[in-house]
Amino acid sequence: MRASAATSQSVFLITHEFFPKRGGIATFTEEIAKASASLGYDVEVWAQSASPAVEKNWPFRLRRLPLKGSHDLMCQFLLAWQLVRERRRLRYATVYLPEPGPMLAMMLLQFFQAFRPHRLVLTFHGSEILRFARNPFTRWHTRRLIRRATRISTLSRYTQDLLCTHFPEAAGKTFLTPGALRADFAVVPMAPATRREKIIILTVGRLHPRKGQLPALQALAALAPEFRHLIEYWLVGSQSKENYEKTLRAAAAETDFPVRFFGDVPDNELSQIYDRADIFAMTSINHGDSIEGFGLVYLEAAAHGLPVVAHTVGGVGEAVADGVTGLLVPPHRPAQLTAAFEKLITDAPLRQRLGKAGRAWASRNCWKQSANALFSPREAPAASR
Repeated sequence: MRASAATSQSVFLITHEFFPKRGGIATFTEEIAKASASLGYDVEVWAQSASPAVEKNWPFRLRRLPLKGSHDLMCQFLLAWQLVRERRRLRYATVYLPEPGPMLAMMLLQFFQAFRPHRLVLTFHGSEILRFARNPFTRWHTRRLIRRATRISTLSRYTQDLLCTHFPEAAGKTFLTPGALRADFAVVPMAPATRREKIIILTVGRLHPRKGQLPALQALAALAPEFRHLIEYWLVGSQSKENYEKTLRAAAAETDFPVRFFGDVPDNELSQIYDRADIFAMTSINHGDSIEGFGLVYLEAAAHGLPVVAHTVGGVGEAVADGVTGLLVPPHRPAQLTAAFEKLITDAPLRQRLGKAGRAWASRNCWKQSANALFSPREAPAASR
């Protein structure tokens, strides 16, 4: 695919977070690449290695690099070497770094005058801002990288404020590219309310302390007995933190209501699980430098007509509208979290109202608008602060 005259520059999207990896950043990079190609941009994605057996037919060129896609020094050097080798192709192009892995590699090349892409575009998601700012070496290099960048985006105002607070150089060139539903996401008509044997509370996310599965489980266990016997708790996601799944399973074994662990579920099967649930819960908490910058999964749950229970941390308040699409509770307030669950468990009309509002809420953003804001040759959107 070649770019049109109106969008003559090629876009090289360079990432360590791409299919078959799962998660919010991987979804973001894939959707931006597809949206950019649909707008006529000449898109080439450089991604971490993967088995050819899992590959899809993409509407853009995909180059798999001989690296595993971690943040260690070896991966940084390998990617930096690939960038240097292709410097003539990149010299007149837009180089887009949508996550921290390739940013670290680009920091190694900042002093090489021979490597200067025509335009450099960055996206920050949240946790990497704190990690980069904490280390004096990466803090200095991040500031230099931000000064060189043509445009910078974040998914939420929270992340934008966090970035500009730690790196004031970003002010004036940072704007929003909010998350949206996957392009292949099928929104089905909302089914009439039916009486089920159990009310199913669902969490979808990697099993990690930041995702807050344990606080949700403990809050449900604190419900009065007459409410506990009404529920099941379902967890979808693979383990990504050592021993956390073991901790969750031990806590689940102490409950008197069913708790099901589904593991990692493909997107086409995940839709069926959403449709069987009644309430979505992801009570994220800050965990060291790891924060919730937005949360695309909240939009997917809302699009399935599920009312959401979440904590007021990071950018979650921009993904969930309190009292409109779900109930937001301050973190580390277990009694309030239990009360929020009780309210939704006992009030079916409220669940229906929040779920119905969530469907419209989840569809309000568009990947094409974000892609155009990132790569349009026209003046960048006004930065919002």
